[in-house]
Amino acid sequence: MLVNDNGNDHKHTWNVLMASTPSRRVTIKQVAQEAGVSAQTVSRVINERPDVAPETRQRVLEIIERLGYQPNVLARSLSQQRSYSLGVVTAGLMYIGPSRTLNGITARAEALGYTLVLKELRTFGGYDVGPILDDLRSRQVDGIIWAVPEMEDNRRGFQERLDSLDVPIVFLTQHSREGWHIVAVDNCLGARLATAHLVELGHEHIGHITGPLVWWEARERKRGWEEGLVEAGIMPSEKLWVEGDWSAKGGWQAMARLLNQAPDITAVFVANDQMALGALHYLHEQGITVPDDIAMVGFDAIPEAAHFWPPMSTIRHDQHELGCRAVETVVQLIEAQQRGEVIEPKTQVLQPQLIIRESSQPRQVIHSQTPQF
Repeated sequence: MLVNDNGNDHKHTWNVLMASTPSRRVTIKQVAQEAGVSAQTVSRVINERPDVAPETRQRVLEIIERLGYQPNVLARSLSQQRSYSLGVVTAGLMYIGPSRTLNGITARAEALGYTLVLKELRTFGGYDVGPILDDLRSRQVDGIIWAVPEMEDNRRGFQERLDSLDVPIVFLTQHSREGWHIVAVDNCLGARLATAHLVELGHEHIGHITGPLVWWEARERKRGWEEGLVEAGIMPSEKLWVEGDWSAKGGWQAMARLLNQAPDITAVFVANDQMALGALHYLHEQGITVPDDIAMVGFDAIPEAAHFWPPMSTIRHDQHELGCRAVETVVQLIEAQQRGEVIEPKTQVLQPQLIIRESSQPRQVIHSQTPQF
């Protein structure tokens, strides 16, 4: 159940709560009796302790599911001095990346027995992080995931708060910073893979439609395109790129501008699949064939990209996994803190993958391969 709290003027807040339990609860003793183990062993299974034999763990889990046993979360929280809740701060859920990441966070948190206190900021920047962090701490969260994509100076104000913050915090989608726990995708590498693929097809005049360059991800993808050209001995030119806005309409407009200033391009790397859809539309309207006249590679591997015409080559980076990894990381930090241990901050980087489809196939092999889904 989601409870919407509109009490703050700069964010929406939802508390993810457990569903109501049956009036006649199954007890931990009943589960233990059915499994032929002690109640302490059942408790170890519930709390994912490692000191339980795999076959015993499996038997207990099967009985828990069959009997419909629901652990007493409140009692567990009181006994361990933990709330088993995570604060998640996000923004821009109308975009595919942030929404997919939140799906991963939600799924993994549920699997690990955590509820979420979710704050969706109305803007990507221009806010004071202090009241946001204070509000989450007042809700007794055990840890925080900051899932707002890095943009301009929207990480300003964090450094002085990190030293006094008494719960772990993990940041997503930003450049590496010393002393911060970060999980991110290698956007630069993804762009280099896309550009190298187009170079391998024999293209030398490769344009680029960027995302909004206030976004760190957009700048990293542009950097990867530039590096990919330089590695191939091709000098990047200002006329070979234009800035888009992540939308299909923006892709249509950007493709028109790019062809106007660089009419000799034979390939284009587009910084996301939604803009690539708009770019395809514009080229079709102009009677320009993809990939015969202009080859194209997108970014994000949205499911719909496999059904563009032609199917879109793209860079897959698992944003759902990004969210899952964030939860796993913050839970590890919480548990280490409980044990009095310290985990050194680091940046975890997820690797992208090139998906080749018909939008970037050489002419002689068009329709000879099954597109990858």
